[in-house]
Parts: sequence; C-alpha cells; structure tokens
Amino acid sequence: MLKAEYQQRGPVPQDVIAAVPFDLPELGAGEARVKVLAAPINPSDVLTLTGEYGMLPPLPAIGGNEGVGRVEAVAADVEGLKPGQMVLLPVGCGTWRSHLQVKAKQLIALPEADPLQLAMLTVNPPTAYLMLREFVDLKPGDWVIQNAANSGVGSYLIQLAKIRGLKTVNVVRRESAIDTVNAEGGDVVLVDGRDLHKRVREATGGAAIKLGIDAVAGQSTDHLAQCLAEEGVLVNYGRMSGEPCQVTPSSFVFRDVTLRGFWLAKWFQKASQAEQMQVFGELIGLIAQGKLKTRIGATYDVSEIQQAVAAAAAGERDGKILVVPK
Repeated sequence: MLKAEYQQRGPVPQDVIAAVPFDLPELGAGEARVKVLAAPINPSDVLTLTGEYGMLPPLPAIGGNEGVGRVEAVAADVEGLKPGQMVLLPVGCGTWRSHLQVKAKQLIALPEADPLQLAMLTVNPPTAYLMLREFVDLKPGDWVIQNAANSGVGSYLIQLAKIRGLKTVNVVRRESAIDTVNAEGGDVVLVDGRDLHKRVREATGGAAIKLGIDAVAGQSTDHLAQCLAEEGVLVNYGRMSGEPCQVTPSSFVFRDVTLRGFWLAKWFQKASQAEQMQVFGELIGLIAQGKLKTRIGATYDVSEIQQAVAAAAAGERDGKILVVPK
C-alpha cells in the first residue's frame, strides 16, 4: 500500500510530496476498506501543497480531496454496503493513496460507470453547476461568459449550460486552446485581450450578457466585466494569473456590475444534506449517462506522485491529471 504524503509546504509543490508505504489496521466497527480507483489533482490541491489555499489541513497530510474507489471489505455490523460496490470517497479524506479505511456511512454508492469521470464528481462539476444557478436567474437562450474555458470547470460549464439551453462565450489565454473548446461545444471561443468586449459584442450580436465567470483574476477580471450588461454579475472562483482581481470603476459606477466570489467549501458548509444530495444526484446521473465528462490529460500511479503534481501544476496541458493506483 502506498500513500502520497507531505510534511511541509513549499513553493514547488512536487518537491514537498512523496509516496510512502503504509499498512491499514484491522477493520473496526462500522468501517469499510476501499481500494482507490482514481483521484484527480485539482488546482486547489496544488495550492494546498504550496500553502496558498484558503483551507489547509494539519501536517503531515495525505494529498487529494476527491475520488472514487471499490469496497474490498466491510465490518460485520455494516449494512447497505458490500464488497465490490463502487463508492464516492469522502471529501478531504486524502485520496492520493492505494487504499483507505473509513466509516461506511461516509461512503456514497455509485452506479457502474467510468471511474475516471466519476472521480472528478465532487469539485469541478458542482462548482460549474452552482455558479450557473446561484447568482443569476438565467433562462434558455441567455448568454454566459467565462474565462479559463479550457479548464476542468470550464468544460463542465459549457456542457451544463448547453443542457439548460444557455449559450456560452468562452475566453482562453492561448490560440492553441481554441480548437479544444470548440470541440466541446462552446458557442463562441475567443482569446483574451484588452479589446475583448468589442469582439464579444460582434460575435454575439450585442447580446446582453448577465453572468460572467472568472477563474484568472488580474486584468482578465476587468476584461470580463466590460463584456457584461448593466447590472450584470461577475463571479470569481480562482486566480490563475496569481494576481488580485482588477476592475475599473466605470464597470461598477456606470453599469452597476457586481463582483462576487464563490468557494465550493463554503457552499458545503451552508447547504443542507438534502441540497447536497440533490446536486450530486443530478450530476451523478449525467456522468453515468455520458452526458457530462471532461478531458483526461494523463494518469499516474501513486508511486509517480511527484511527476503527477508537476504535470498538474504545468501551465499548458490538455485535460485533467489523475492519480490511478495500479
């Protein structure tokens, strides 16, 4: 058995984590032993290793916040869960490992479907789903604009918008990403720049865009703000640029644009169990039916965790990096 553990944080994320062997104790009451099938590496995971994320686990820690596994054994008193079932792993349990042992009631049974796609259920799909739902009352035919459209969240947002009958303007930071976003169904795909609002107006026929989704921050926040209609809402959920959000007063003063923030961890804290299950139930169904998926760039064994983290932290990659224990 292997786990990807880090005992310190530092500016180069792959340098602080390593694969180390471990053993699990005998099953205790109410427990289940699970073989991990797949666990993604998200931008938030990289920021956790560098110490820049908003919520940091105590050290030493095992990397990984989401994933799926298959039950290998359950304690004698466990009901409703049996060996062989595919399950969703508990959020934040340290999923970059070959096996784990948790209370059976923390596991959610999943339908038999692609484990690589189901492994990404907990973070990116609900982030895209909730940003489309929580801030603006969008109707079929409405437009949404987002940057980082070639990211995992960006991919899910395009697909979820299309399911709802919404249209998307998708902004990327390099020409080489255009074809990928076009292939995923983006209605309009443009490279970011100071004249973005002019090109968006031309491409959409002057449509009133009510919602903007920003993952880049820096000047890119203002580029999106200039594209929004009066009283539009701009939601920031990341800072890929490494810079703070920048918005000129003209967007706030003359067009009453609102800048909001979204953090999935906060939503989990406030949402009821019923609300969480409603969201996950819908997303699980879409993923199991193949209606919701994202690109996979590469998979790595736990023993290759340093290469995996380096690949995930790289600026130019095409698809999600996952830890897939052999």
